[in-house]
Amino acid sequence: MPTEATISVVVIGHNEGERLRACLASVNAMHHDGFSIELIYVDSNSTDSSLHIARAAAARTLTVDTSYPTAGLARNFGWQAASGKYILFLDGDTLLDPDFVRTALPSFADDTIAAVCGNRREAHPERSTYNRVFDLDWNGPVGLVDYCGGDALFRRSALALCNGYDPSLIAGEEPDLCRRLRAHSLRVLHIDIPMTLHDLAITRFSQWWRRHTRTGYAYAQLSDRYRNTPIPLWLRESRANILRATALVMLFNLSVFFALAAWALWPLLIGLLFFASLVQRTALRARNKTSHIPTRLAYGVHSHLQQIPIFIGQLNYRTRRRKTRPHLVEYK
Repeated sequence: MPTEATISVVVIGHNEGERLRACLASVNAMHHDGFSIELIYVDSNSTDSSLHIARAAAARTLTVDTSYPTAGLARNFGWQAASGKYILFLDGDTLLDPDFVRTALPSFADDTIAAVCGNRREAHPERSTYNRVFDLDWNGPVGLVDYCGGDALFRRSALALCNGYDPSLIAGEEPDLCRRLRAHSLRVLHIDIPMTLHDLAITRFSQWWRRHTRTGYAYAQLSDRYRNTPIPLWLRESRANILRATALVMLFNLSVFFALAAWALWPLLIGLLFFASLVQRTALRARNKTSHIPTRLAYGVHSHLQQIPIFIGQLNYRTRRRKTRPHLVEYK
């Protein structure tokens, strides 16, 4: 197939099972008049039937045979083996909107656009409160943005210019790549159209906690990496998390201390009311995301409590950064 007429779709996965089957079916069902599709599935040591599912969907299969199978490594395997001028990256737990690629391609008429992404939403927000609040987190700003997520359409030449993803990162590989693209005066565009539905599948507090500790690790690692450069990354977010997490811990400790000292409940009630006011303020600010008040309140609790595991993730990085590799953190 001529390279100019080919869109290479690189799907990565690890034990996604039926989610992968649905993902590949959505790729094969996309509207692709004017271009051809090359479908590549990169598997990271799955022990289920993922490879069989991919082959049945007419995907070319590659295997990342390593004890350290990061998303960045899998994506690099895929795009380096692909033939298309444009590379669409998808996670194996997503469903592609049939019109996304066709609608996004004209954006590359601007030679400075390296990547285009659309709107990612949760496929099953009804299955847990965690899914509902993360669904609101997916709603980012539209227009030129600093970085995209794991699902995005890239210009292959831009990936080659930056040598693709950093395979050593356990999280934050997309912001890191986009930061390096911006250093070459290339840009990332978020267009306001459906792109993917994502099956986060978080139903337990332990999963929520692990996901955020991984985020904290990435905050610390990437803010350190680019701290003294003209284009820092996540430095402000890293510092803000430290302040917010410290304030929350101090609020809890002081409330308990004064409650024990006075042998009364009123210090605990004051602390709880102060936290409730923070939650209410965040819920009000999220009214443009959803009109559902319970979801907005849950989002407010999530937005503040997440500071604790993110901070712990930052501490994990500080204590392990002399090691050559951190431990991989999976939440599913």
